[in-house]
Amino acid sequence: MDVAERRSRLGVRHHFAPAARAETPSNVACDLVALHGTDPATVFLSIFARAASSVSAIEAALYDKRELVRMLGMRRTMFVVPDALAPVVHAACTRAIAVQMRRRYQQFLEESGVVQNVATWWSRVETATLAALELRGAATAQELGQDVPELKTQIRLAEGKSYAGTQSVATWMLMQLSAEGRIVRGRPRGSWISSQYRWVPIDAWLPAGLAALPTAAAQARLVREWLRAFGPGTYADLKWWTGLTMGEVKRALRTVDCVEVELGESTGLVLADDLEPVASPDPWAAFLPALDATPMAYVQRDWFLGPHAPALFDRSGNIGPSVWCDGRIVGGWAQRPNGAIAVKLLEDVGRDAEDRVAAAAHALEAWLGGVRVTPRFRTPLERELSA
Repeated sequence: MDVAERRSRLGVRHHFAPAARAETPSNVACDLVALHGTDPATVFLSIFARAASSVSAIEAALYDKRELVRMLGMRRTMFVVPDALAPVVHAACTRAIAVQMRRRYQQFLEESGVVQNVATWWSRVETATLAALELRGAATAQELGQDVPELKTQIRLAEGKSYAGTQSVATWMLMQLSAEGRIVRGRPRGSWISSQYRWVPIDAWLPAGLAALPTAAAQARLVREWLRAFGPGTYADLKWWTGLTMGEVKRALRTVDCVEVELGESTGLVLADDLEPVASPDPWAAFLPALDATPMAYVQRDWFLGPHAPALFDRSGNIGPSVWCDGRIVGGWAQRPNGAIAVKLLEDVGRDAEDRVAAAAHALEAWLGGVRVTPRFRTPLERELSA
């Protein structure tokens, strides 16, 4: 499968081409498996890039219909996933992360000396927190701290280091309970770009809760879903995106009906029933937000990124806002202080493509309606354009 085929698949399957636009926010999330949710704005901008969805329609899918669930998942990263896939992500990735988190948080408490008999103390605070949340129905961390004063306990970390800081037990406790699938992030306190969420008991948010699935079966399902959405891809891509070990990836692949294909300089994987070529779509342009699901699905990115990584990625491997044409990245974008969209093309794309980029920039600026979005992870080109 050559680069042209892979780019055609992105245009059609990721809803970028004009004839392939998605109908609903849930369609986008389902067809991309999961949307990055570390930065709240990413979810909304990722959907808008692929569907004519308003902010209110996306909020309805998240908080009214609850078709999309915000949860910790692959690589211990925040994602928004379709409700039907939430138990799969939880069993494949989050459940093991929760065990590690509990161990680490209690170790920090032991080392701090702030509380005695940490395991007993943690269990008591955990029970009290759940009871307070059940009573309120939905609550912020601050509100729960009023009900359970122990949640306000502050712990100093990395004392004496340049990166020393303070963490509250409330942050740890709520992250822990969420990773265990007992509570979930609900509607934010502020607007759609806010990251201050109300917490809700899982059974109140999802009446069926999170079904307990076998880990191996869930990992196989997750690998299959990735191949459906992003294939062909390499073993390294799968390991990167899932956050699983290579051994876990290979065990999962034994139960997935897939085949190897040549991708030029590497060997890739694709589902066995997905070998037919995808017709090249009409020309398209798209403005993707920082941490968008498409570029972050791969660790081997040369076939769509070219030489542009230094301008578009930060030192931790997070991509900033990017401009795409016909399956490849051609530039970046940012918002100026007045809300205007600034664009810089990093290669010559021709007049027709420049016109498509300009139209996409105008549409995005109109959709934002003056809302100012600053990526959580700043990249060199985004900083340059937003100045």
